Amino acid sequence: MKVILASDHGGVNLREEVADVLSELGIEFEDIGCNCEGSVDYSDYAFPAAERVADGEFDKGILICGTGIGMSISANKVSGIRAALVHDLFTAKVTREHNDSNILCMGERVIGPGLAKEIARTWVSTEFEGGRHERRVNKIAEYENK
Repeated sequence: MKVILASDHGGVNLREEVADVLSELGIEFEDIGCNCEGSVDYSDYAFPAAERVADGEFDKGILICGTGIGMSISANKVSGIRAALVHDLFTAKVTREHNDSNILCMGERVIGPGLAKEIARTWVSTEFEGGRHERRVNKIAEYENK
């Protein structure tokens, strides 16, 4: 599994915590930033990360901003992306099992590092169930490709 990891200025600290989890799990990843103190636009990081997942260069992506909202909205504009904003373990698991999400979004100002690490660990280790859920995910792709 290859994961792309990105944040804006509001998610730098949480991104570093998540990078530690990916390293601990032995998951190959690329961290594309931001590495800054000043304000940047979340879309400048979400779009390229999501495009690289959609293009198949990466299997999954994890995007972090202050709330996770900006990253999720931006990533979901890229065709083929199913970005899920997650702030608890249940939805981290279900968004993989039922929705085959390929990008996880979290908010540093919403959750603490301990929970974020567990969410990331759960999300990357949960498989898509397929079955009736695959039919639903395929309907999304069909609509998206109209």
